[in-house]
Amino acid sequence: MTSTVQVAGSNLTLAYVVLAIAIAALAVAFGLRARVLAASEGTAKMKEIAAAVQEGAAAYLARQFRTLSIFVAIVFFVLLALPGDGDVRIGRSIFFLVGAAFSAFVGYQGMWLAVRANVRVAEAARDGSAERSVQIAFRTGGVVGMLTVGLGLAGAALVVVLYKADAPAVLEGFGFGAAMLAMFMRVGGGIFTKAADVGADLVGKVEQGIPEDDPRNAATIADNVGDNVGDCAGMAADLFESYAVTLVAALILGRAGFGDSGLIFPLIVPAIGVLTAVLGIFLTRLRPSDKNAMNAINRSFFMSAIVSAILVAFATFIYLPSSYSQFANVSQEIAGAAGSPRTLALGAVLIGIVLAAAIQVLTGFFTEVGRRPVNDVAASSQTGPATVILAGISVGFESAVYSALLIAAGVFGAYLLGGGIVVLSLLAVALAGCGLLTTVGVIVAMDTFGPISDNAQGIAEMSGDVHGEGAKILTSLDAVGNTTKAITKGIAIATAVLAATALFGSFTDAIKHAVEESGKAAANLAVEFSGILNVADPRNLVGLIIGAAVVFLFSGLAVNAVSRAAGAVVMEVRNQFKLHPGIMNGSEKPEYGRVVDICTRDSLRELATPGLLAVLAPISVGFGLGVGALGAYLAGAIGTGTLMAVFLANSGGAWDNAKKMVEDGVYGGKGSQAHAATVIGDTVGDPFKDTAGPAINPLIKVMNLVGLLVTPAIVSMTLGGNDGARVGVSLAALAIIIFSLVRSRRKATALA
Repeated sequence: MTSTVQVAGSNLTLAYVVLAIAIAALAVAFGLRARVLAASEGTAKMKEIAAAVQEGAAAYLARQFRTLSIFVAIVFFVLLALPGDGDVRIGRSIFFLVGAAFSAFVGYQGMWLAVRANVRVAEAARDGSAERSVQIAFRTGGVVGMLTVGLGLAGAALVVVLYKADAPAVLEGFGFGAAMLAMFMRVGGGIFTKAADVGADLVGKVEQGIPEDDPRNAATIADNVGDNVGDCAGMAADLFESYAVTLVAALILGRAGFGDSGLIFPLIVPAIGVLTAVLGIFLTRLRPSDKNAMNAINRSFFMSAIVSAILVAFATFIYLPSSYSQFANVSQEIAGAAGSPRTLALGAVLIGIVLAAAIQVLTGFFTEVGRRPVNDVAASSQTGPATVILAGISVGFESAVYSALLIAAGVFGAYLLGGGIVVLSLLAVALAGCGLLTTVGVIVAMDTFGPISDNAQGIAEMSGDVHGEGAKILTSLDAVGNTTKAITKGIAIATAVLAATALFGSFTDAIKHAVEESGKAAANLAVEFSGILNVADPRNLVGLIIGAAVVFLFSGLAVNAVSRAAGAVVMEVRNQFKLHPGIMNGSEKPEYGRVVDICTRDSLRELATPGLLAVLAPISVGFGLGVGALGAYLAGAIGTGTLMAVFLANSGGAWDNAKKMVEDGVYGGKGSQAHAATVIGDTVGDPFKDTAGPAINPLIKVMNLVGLLVTPAIVSMTLGGNDGARVGVSLAALAIIIFSLVRSRRKATALA
């Protein structure tokens, strides 16, 4: 069905302005990049270690992209085969490639600069300058943040300029490409980094009693490589796809709710976010009165959020009309709606901004050093690793409830703004996501700050060239980095829920359009699909349960993959200590490259099964049980995914910072029984917070986008009486999933 919505005149001009702002963001990114690279790299030993990390990270990502290119090529041709107008189908497939390429580029650039910034942060600390250390680390993250907002906004604006009213359909491909690649990068990078981290901690700290990042540990280089391919590249790609998918949902619903204006206003909001991101990045400066870097980061985040809210208010009242009747090309129901679109738009965006700030505060409470939850986990170390693990799990469970309720309140608050009109309510949810993402530039900078500070401390310890005040600076930055990573994971989860909820609304709209395009009269819709999402229908209830179960299965696969890969690392590091006793006294050098190779091999080998599960499970459910069951499946995945992701992220963050507390001297300090207990807790938390938890964010968006893309085909087959073909597709998808799971299970006991 061809839309009557138009993008012309002043609206088209505004689309070009947004595109120009996006390009300006990219220019700012490269300007910041030059400033970071201008800083000193430190001593010869520090440069040598940094070069090894750079080489390992670049090699891993190159191999990962070669592996993923196969998946990308297959999906490109599948998208071409899906129903739709010829131009839209081709555009959707092309922009799928663009979305995947942009996601890969953001991830790679994040890694490339982070592995060069870490040594520069270490050198600034060696000179005793905490201010410069914070500035270099945060501005490096700022480069990645500006690339994220610049490329995300540029992609969306370009599609609107080129395809105008058909832009939402084409953007489905753009968002899917970004989400799919981000999921693979999250899973692969997460397995790599945590296999190395767990292996290094278990053999180095627990068995050999040597410090973290000790150069005698063969897994240290791989651990530092992993921080960059997992936390930098993976998270950058993740937040980029959140940005892209949220814009997809906002533009789909914007067209339905605001008509002509609905394809422009969702671009204006993140364009304002570009401007405030620049402000937030340059305002982040450590003051003498600041307790630590967290104070400076929080200050810039909240200031940029406040400025975003003010600027969005101005833009809303200038661009949007005062009543729905003034919109062009909207339904009679919306044209006759009471209230003001200005109130809806501004209220929704403010909900998103407030939600980001609230999540930051809540996550900080459960994961920051010095707060009661982390203090309690650290105190539990006095009675052994079992109580540490129990305490951390309880923190995760409790925090998941509060975070889920907070996100749910945000979704429902936005929904109420629609005044009972479903399309407007769902549009408000999507705009809340856009509001949250006005802060994404600073959020990405916060996240990248974590692995950079972690690596900086690692380089300092391995080189032996940083002592005294410099070492204290880096220890403090590392603890702050743990908190920033936990906070950004919480915000990423919130964006995933808002985007997925909005896409879920688009899913029901897609059913209606598919019915109409199948030749059925709109009047028959109520008859053919009455109660289609009613969970009292056993098929739908089964779909709901399967959607929830897939989140558990996906998480289990990710954690198990880390366990197997970490086992191989443990065996390798043990063997090196056994076969080369001179490593301990410094007369022999560990073979760092062997551990890097193990992590690379195992992480890439594990990519296929979670990826196939994410793409094929909704296809199997949808074609097998119908669109109602598919909708329930997506609802189950959103609900369970929210709780699971927060639980995993915050448990891991609490364990990590509890370990930091003990290492700083409480309960016996390094080498004590309490320290060994917290190390065990941290190793359990590593795959929780850095592999399984973060990967759930792109997972639920990939599944929602797959559902959106295949819905027309499911409806067409259902109404056309092609039940045999429909069931055949379902069984084929299920067979591939089962084969992949069986193959993965057969590798479960392999350690090398």
